[in-house]
Order: sequence, then structure tokens, then C-alpha cells
Amino acid sequence: MNPSALFALPVIAVLIGVLIAVLVERRSKSPLWILLPFSGSFLLSITLFDLMPELFSAPETKGISLAVLCGILLQIFLEFFSKGAEHGHVHVSDSGENRPYYLSVFTALFIHAFLEGAPLAHIETLSIAVFLHKIPIAMVVYQFLKKANFSAVRSYILLVSFAMMTPLGLFLGQVIADSSLRIYLDALSAGIFLHVSTVILFESEKGHRFNAKKITAIIAAIVLAYLI
Repeated sequence: MNPSALFALPVIAVLIGVLIAVLVERRSKSPLWILLPFSGSFLLSITLFDLMPELFSAPETKGISLAVLCGILLQIFLEFFSKGAEHGHVHVSDSGENRPYYLSVFTALFIHAFLEGAPLAHIETLSIAVFLHKIPIAMVVYQFLKKANFSAVRSYILLVSFAMMTPLGLFLGQVIADSSLRIYLDALSAGIFLHVSTVILFESEKGHRFNAKKITAIIAAIVLAYLI
């Protein structure tokens, strides 16, 4: 893939997510219900099909495994602050929140978005997976900004900053491409991908009802990831 396209895809994904959110914000049913499981399943599949085999082709398997586990733990920690926006849920209380609360949400989201960019430089299919993942997440971020009653200027700055985090992470991945640190940074990102995608997939419907459309979206994403 063209290097400029790699940098542009995450930004385009955020723009698409915001545009969809604006177009459907008055509808009773958000397209998140189908976009989330599809993108989560695709991200998980690409991580297992492409990223994990590359990681464990290296001889330092125990250290790499530890880095993957650290990525999972880091994402769990980040979600204490992001309120789960990475997998489609963020909550603003009716009584309102203070500025440190909003700062903590976006700081956690920025760290997540930055780290997910690191392995994109050398795994093309992963860039597609992150692209699909960022569309519904951008929708959630937009909805969060609306509920938070930020000014238009502040909302614009935060959205642009969020969109730029993944390209910055990708740039870091390119800078350390020949360093021994690269594989451990990729492993950290893999742990983040594994946690976020599995949470998206295994969150139950209300009453633990079977959802045939969600299962169909998950299977379709797995098949697509396998074919590409």
C-alpha cells in the first residue's frame, strides 16, 4: 500500500465515522449495532491471521508473550479512564462531569489510538482492520462530544487530535522498524487489539438473547479477513 495511503486511512476513518454519526444522530437505532461486531471480528481475525504469526516467528517467544499480556493489561487500565469508548460505549452522567473527567477520557483514547498505529507500517491488512475499527469508534467519540456540550472549536480540535494519533503511532513504527524494540511494541499493540476486539464480540445482548444478525456480521468479517 502507498505510504501516504497508510497515513491517510485512519484520518479518513474518523471523518467517515463523524459523518455517519451526524447523518444518523436523530435515528432511534444507530448503525453501531452492526458496525461494531463486524469491525471487532475483522480486527481480531487479522490479529490472529497476520500479526500473531509474525510475532511468534521470532525466537523470543516468552518475552513477546509477556508484551502481549502487558498490552491486554494496559488496555484494561486505559478503559478505567476512557469509559469503554474503544469498544463502543462511553457514558456521561446526567449531572455533568468536570474537566479532568473529559481530559482523562481523551488521554486514554489518544494513547490507545497511538499504539494501534505502530504495527501498521508492515502489515497491510492490519491497516484495513484499524480503518474499520475506527469508524464506529469515531461515531462514539462524536456522540460523547455532543453529550459533553463542548464548543465547536474544542470539539474540532479534539477530533483532529484523535484522528492524528494513529498516523503518529504509524510514524513511530516506521522509525523503529529496524530496531529490536519494534517486535515488542507490535506485541503490545496485539494485546490491545485482542482485548478490545474480544470485548466487542462477547458483550451480550440484553437478556443474553441470540442475535442472528450479529453472528452473521461476525462470521462475514472472519471470512473476509481469511480471504484477504
